[in-house]
Amino acid sequence: MEDLKYKNLKLGERGAIISIIAYICLSIIKLIVGYWSDSAALRADGLNNTTDIIASVAVLIGLRISQKPADQDHGYGHWKSETIASMVASFIMLAVGIQVLNEAIMSTFQGVKEPPHLGAAVTGVFSAIIMYFVYRYNKKLATRINSKAVMAAAKDNISDAWVSIGTAIGIFASQFNMGWLDTVTAIIVGLLICKTAWDIFKSASHELSDGFDVDKINLYEKIITEVNGVISVKEMKGRFYGNNEVLDAVILVEASLTIEEAHEIATRVESLLINNYGVYDVHIHVEPD
Repeated sequence: MEDLKYKNLKLGERGAIISIIAYICLSIIKLIVGYWSDSAALRADGLNNTTDIIASVAVLIGLRISQKPADQDHGYGHWKSETIASMVASFIMLAVGIQVLNEAIMSTFQGVKEPPHLGAAVTGVFSAIIMYFVYRYNKKLATRINSKAVMAAAKDNISDAWVSIGTAIGIFASQFNMGWLDTVTAIIVGLLICKTAWDIFKSASHELSDGFDVDKINLYEKIITEVNGVISVKEMKGRFYGNNEVLDAVILVEASLTIEEAHEIATRVESLLINNYGVYDVHIHVEPD
């Protein structure tokens, strides 16, 4: 099972690499067309894609480091590396988002400006189409290998597609003597970058601080209590090693059981959660009721 997880991490690199290539190409196109057409919104969208390059590179680095097996300094392996990389990327994205907002707000004091060239809107639509197909690929890959990191990349892909659509709409609208809409769209893009950065930081910090879904804990408790020989679950905790769930539970069994019989019940619980529910590792402590 562990070999399969390492293999899936390797496959996950494909999604990160495809995202990086797409973002590099689109950010160059958007920034060039944005300055040529004098579109603040398209330039902001281009800067947004530069942060996506950094985020995708961080995911790629995290995936590769996570593939390193356990060693003397990391007895539990390097699974959390991708989560750490995501947090670093969130800080970079926040800095760029603030920069985009600052430039957009400052442009409002430059007086009335001419609407951007229509080519900027066409570039936005083209970019949205490309990112939609990248999103479809990464979502399919993430589902196949059960990777949160690649699924997060996919969600970022579709978010960028919507940002590009919004950029195009703002530029199209500015053609009707409403040049200020381009600046408004740039501000919205800046806010979206900051929101994405916050969402990534929130998720990464939750996992790094050993946060775990309470509903899943309740579900696993119910599953364990249905195992023959288990009276109840006294205590249960969950945490993540990267994308891997790790559970610690204290179960109560009949006090009259032998050590061997109690151990057999604990083994059944561990095997059930690992083989049927995809939990990476389970530690069961048995106590008499």
